[in-house]
Amino acid sequence: MIMKILLLLVLSMVVVAREATAQEPQCDRERAAMVETIRTYARSDASVLGRQGPSERVLEAIGRTKRHLFIPERSCSIAYANKPVSIGHGQTISQPFIVALMTELAEVAPDHVVLEVGTGSGYQAAILAHLARKVCTIEIIPSLAETATKTLRGLAYENVSVRLGDGYAGWPECGPFDAIVVTAALGQVPPPLIEQLKVGGRLVMPVGSAYTSQQLTVVEKTAPDKTTSRAVALVRFVPFTRSKE
Repeated sequence: MIMKILLLLVLSMVVVAREATAQEPQCDRERAAMVETIRTYARSDASVLGRQGPSERVLEAIGRTKRHLFIPERSCSIAYANKPVSIGHGQTISQPFIVALMTELAEVAPDHVVLEVGTGSGYQAAILAHLARKVCTIEIIPSLAETATKTLRGLAYENVSVRLGDGYAGWPECGPFDAIVVTAALGQVPPPLIEQLKVGGRLVMPVGSAYTSQQLTVVEKTAPDKTTSRAVALVRFVPFTRSKE
């Protein structure tokens, strides 16, 4: 009888342990380590953001965003490594440091309306959603737009709207925008995006040819018909996809 009681006690403890493990937040340790890697990486190259690196506000947004839920494998070890991750259709989500860098350069404030061109899996949009009042994001590949929409809705990102279409023309009905983030490379900044950027706003995108190094560029709109631009760092992004029509 005593042996049976002990056996039942052990079994019940195993069940409780399994339930507790199942309820533990996934990938918390890996996500925290990724944030520290971003800090370290930024300090090692102070020429980009200075010794301080990304702001605590940006790092907090990244730390709150479950990157593993935005990749097909949903693997902690793959998602939080400091490298790009394939999401199919020849597309990737960027290296975490590059995501942090672009987010920081956009200087997103809590009352901002932000446009993202190149939704992909929705990861960058999710980070922006923690920082801005409203995020409008455009994806040209139907299956990616559909998956991103489902993921963002499932995670209750209620301030993000996803649109299927060619991002070159922007999204006038959703703007004007305080910041624009473009996650694909093109030889020049699309004029419609500059038109939809507010005076005082910033556009961040890789400028250059496909399948080679590009210049991560920040464009600031200083007047209705005037902009300034500066190259920040060499990067490699997938090419900007245009509609065949």
